[in-house]
Amino acid sequence: MMSIPHSTSNRAATARVAVVTGGGSGIGSAISQRLGADGYTVAVLDLNGEGAEQTVKEIVAAGGQAKAYQLDVSDRAQVDQAIAAVRADAGPVGFLVTSAAVAIQEPFAEISVESWNRILAINLTGTFHCAQAVLPDMVEAGTGRVVFISSSSAQRGGPRMAHYAASKGGVIALTKTLALEYSPLGITVNNIAPSSIDTPSVRKKQEAGIVPSSEQMGKFIPAGRMGTGDDIAGACAYLCSADASFVTGQTLSVNGGSYLG
Repeated sequence: MMSIPHSTSNRAATARVAVVTGGGSGIGSAISQRLGADGYTVAVLDLNGEGAEQTVKEIVAAGGQAKAYQLDVSDRAQVDQAIAAVRADAGPVGFLVTSAAVAIQEPFAEISVESWNRILAINLTGTFHCAQAVLPDMVEAGTGRVVFISSSSAQRGGPRMAHYAASKGGVIALTKTLALEYSPLGITVNNIAPSSIDTPSVRKKQEAGIVPSSEQMGKFIPAGRMGTGDDIAGACAYLCSADASFVTGQTLSVNGGSYLG
């Protein structure tokens, strides 16, 4: 995987090492690039190794530091191996953003046990794996930032997406629980609930006629447009910053006003 050389003399003491899952495309890629631009050393994790490499290339081209790691977040052994590699390459992890997720649309009566389990394994259990793998670094440092990516589907429900909405609802509950448990240790845990974001996966659904065009969708959003990966990245940058040191256990809804709650 492509990487930028790191100074090894005092990197553990000085580097702001951020792990971003699902960083190979869409929202995760935008977050990775924003954190890279903000001076973090970014570990870009994704099942799609080529996508992760492309994100790294873009971070490096902009003057940032990053390295790509290929893994399946639903596989705990792969998660532990990847996080160990990040520590060896860059130092202890101080920031975690979990953007890796999968979403499919199926009528509830047609959801198979296999489909249900797959969605929860990636979206919810994968989030658990990653958080549990990196939190010891933050506990030892006495500081850290965890940002989960949930969804407005968890807040208002998602027709034909019961497994997806349930998995993201679990992410919101996990956010609150970990915030209560880890805030006394100097670690904040929050989540961002996006809605109507223009991503490659949404564009594929538009091309297949599964969802309306961006112009049509924008008409039903108070802000008058779909959101972008940069909109989510900006919110994430705030939650990772010192300005958000007193913000924990919260759901930041980035949706252009399409859901108020």
